[in-house]
Amino acid sequence: MPGLASSVAPTKYWHTLDDGRVQCDMCPRYCHLRDGQRGMCFVRMCQDGQVVLTTYGRSSGFCVDPIEKKPLNHFHPGTPVLSFGTAGCNLACKFCQNWDISKSREIDTLADTATPEGLVDTAERLGCTSVAFTYNDPVIFHEYAIDVAQACHARGIKTVAVTAGYVCDEPRREFYRHMDAANVDLKAFTEEFYWQLAKAHLQPVLDTLVYLKHETDVWFEVTTLVIPGKNDSDAEFDQLTRWVVEHLGPDVPLHFSAFHPDFRMLDVPPTPPATLTRARRIARENGVRYAYTGNVHDPDGDTTLCHECGQALIVRDWYVLKGWYLTDDGRCTACGTPCAGVFDGPPGDWGQKRLPVRIGR
Repeated sequence: MPGLASSVAPTKYWHTLDDGRVQCDMCPRYCHLRDGQRGMCFVRMCQDGQVVLTTYGRSSGFCVDPIEKKPLNHFHPGTPVLSFGTAGCNLACKFCQNWDISKSREIDTLADTATPEGLVDTAERLGCTSVAFTYNDPVIFHEYAIDVAQACHARGIKTVAVTAGYVCDEPRREFYRHMDAANVDLKAFTEEFYWQLAKAHLQPVLDTLVYLKHETDVWFEVTTLVIPGKNDSDAEFDQLTRWVVEHLGPDVPLHFSAFHPDFRMLDVPPTPPATLTRARRIARENGVRYAYTGNVHDPDGDTTLCHECGQALIVRDWYVLKGWYLTDDGRCTACGTPCAGVFDGPPGDWGQKRLPVRIGR
């Protein structure tokens, strides 16, 4: 891979078309590019007849977060995760909550640089259990993310992908061979929503979720950002949660998060907390064992319950763990029923701290 000065790396998921253009095969957009043109994501570009990644080793910033902020409630709870992203995105969500990163051009935001080894050095020094590829979708900086993941695993550090799941089959398979956990945005459960509000399609995201469940050992959780008037009907909550139980099983945690007006949807009001509570109730009635509310203060919606006896297993207040009623191997202390997840002894105590970090210049 390149030195940090150039930040340009070769890629392999592309092919040449009959008219001389190249087609990027990373995601279902299949961008057709002439020399010098960039794809929808902005960071993958045709250069000298091949597709290159233009943001290798460059980041919009690094920060140590609680793992629950990803959100991952069942993956090493209470531990710190070193989070970073780059620039660009392969979706066009009008409601993007990180639009300053995902919709930026890389020269606007990529102020930090880090080799994979330097990034892992920092994670190790700060006591981070894992490194998260987040803020924008890691599938568009596939090569950099995989190199970082390999460096992490060489030192016993876990890897986390926060993603919209919009990726083609072959790169999906390579990418998730290097991930330990993921949170996947299931933005809605209608094709109309995906096309009108994200200029994307629903089926590739469902394909990613089914692949993760049935063909990998990656621990994953699912998040739906609930937007008033767009994806907040009882019927859609019912269809979405029934699909999750049928195709992914009852143990995949499902997070319903509150929308706040941003980017190109400033005219839509914030999500009422009662809407999230309603979504959580429908999910639980349909068999989802671990349903949560997010972006609102809701201790009940933050709490993990034993699906067998109903005891509170993990009590949370935002990102702070207030109660822990699991054995070291993740079983309910009252009835012994296993709680789905990745648990390794007592929880961490990172809490809600947020620690910005400078790694490069």
